Amino acid sequence: MAEQSRRLFLALWPEPALAERLHQLAGQAHRDCGGRIMRQETLHLTLAFIGAVVEDRLPELLMVLGRVRVPRFHIRLDTVGHWAHNHILWAGCTEVPPALLQLAADIRREVAAIGLPVSEPAFVPHMTLLRKARTPYVPAVFEPLEWDVAEWALMASCLAPHGADYQRVAAWALD
Repeated sequence: MAEQSRRLFLALWPEPALAERLHQLAGQAHRDCGGRIMRQETLHLTLAFIGAVVEDRLPELLMVLGRVRVPRFHIRLDTVGHWAHNHILWAGCTEVPPALLQLAADIRREVAAIGLPVSEPAFVPHMTLLRKARTPYVPAVFEPLEWDVAEWALMASCLAPHGADYQRVAAWALD
């Protein structure tokens, strides 16, 4: 019998007010770009995607992730970009906080140290707003979105007909 596994990733999850503003931005972009708007409750910034992890490995993963210590930081989402190769429209920051880069690097190092794969070699901090966007989006007015990041989370992803559903497995406060 095959062992149970979960599709896991690590992410920053915006507070509801920020998620609502991002979702509004996605709605505005959708009028120009088409595509599929990400559901408000699924908006996040991926730090690392691990993939399928058998349940027996979960305690070890939680232990090593608990060693990651990074101070709180602030993200200013001040740009909207489009990747033509995968038709993703995203929100990001022109200046990436060093603590965000450190958090992603530390997480990836700890996950790799226990032999689990981290499938994204280059970390490009972004929040996907639209999938299958036909064109880039240039907002007439774009008010930067401010985000004081206080925690990060280990999430499980379950694929469903309407897209992915996410379940929080564990979370850690930033120092």
